Amino acid sequence: MRLEDISHDFETVTAAEDINLSVEPEELLCLLGPSGCGKTTLLRFAAGLERPQAGRVRIGNTLMSDSESSIWTPPEQRQVGLVFQDAVLFPHLSVMDNVGFGLPKLSAREREQRARALLAQLGLAPFAESFPHVLSGGQQQRVALARALAPSPRIMLLDEPFSGLDARLRDRIRDDTLHLLKRNGTATLLVTHDPEEALFMADRIAVMRDGRIVQQGNPTDIYCRPTDPFVVRFFGDVNEVLGVVADGRVETPVGPVDASHLADGTPAQVLIRPEALRVEKRSGARDHSTSHVLMSRLLGGASFIHLCVHQGNDEFHMHAHMPGVFLPERLEPINIHLDPTQAFVFPA
Repeated sequence: MRLEDISHDFETVTAAEDINLSVEPEELLCLLGPSGCGKTTLLRFAAGLERPQAGRVRIGNTLMSDSESSIWTPPEQRQVGLVFQDAVLFPHLSVMDNVGFGLPKLSAREREQRARALLAQLGLAPFAESFPHVLSGGQQQRVALARALAPSPRIMLLDEPFSGLDARLRDRIRDDTLHLLKRNGTATLLVTHDPEEALFMADRIAVMRDGRIVQQGNPTDIYCRPTDPFVVRFFGDVNEVLGVVADGRVETPVGPVDASHLADGTPAQVLIRPEALRVEKRSGARDHSTSHVLMSRLLGGASFIHLCVHQGNDEFHMHAHMPGVFLPERLEPINIHLDPTQAFVFPA
């Protein structure tokens, strides 16, 4: 699927500005960004639920819509599968009949075989004869996924399908969904505002802001080689330090950071992820005169540490994430080591 030169405005709000995006066969592309940035609007253009004011939509080699001509293919003829945040199942149909609803051209026997096969892949075979109201939210969402996949769509469009689930259930349903999509080789466009979900699910991520794509790439590129401060901040808490480039680097309270891509004398902002700071306890008196701990909390798989970092006569408050259980006490003196691969320098 390809979106070509897509632009669209809602009065004073830009929903899409010169968007070019493609989803390859068997690929899962994630549109990631804050609410209101235009993600769902692009998905609706792909589905045929709305017409863009400018641009074209292609699925395979077929032109589905073109703003410069009368070409327009309605949603039901685009061979796309849609799953929204709410499962929206038919309450009067059984789970099996919900899944088989989009297969009117098959015989009753073939519909049942297809529905049962998909339900089995999602661990829902025992509920084939049940009605939606007896299922949990996660089970209903899996039924909606099976229903969308039943007609073997050319592309799956998922709009925040896991956001209504509790955290533990959400992780399991994401995993089940990813395995099913990969097993079926389905090209997929996933819309989400959750960076962790994008990193887990996507083969490629397109980060959006205000109707524009800020950066595209695989998850490792997006996280480890961000090209815009917005991308760094969107993936979580960061420590921000201002400085000036000198001799190709910027001095920070936790050590120098390479800035060879900027000219000497350039005012710079340094964004340092909390996991870039490795904290070590050290001997010495507990006081306020050297770098020390202000607070530490266990977050489960990692520990959060609020630091007071000294640089000469200046103090800086910073956050660190340490793996496992690491809970130094308040005012405990520390040494701090910086991983420069998780520190990013941009013009201020």
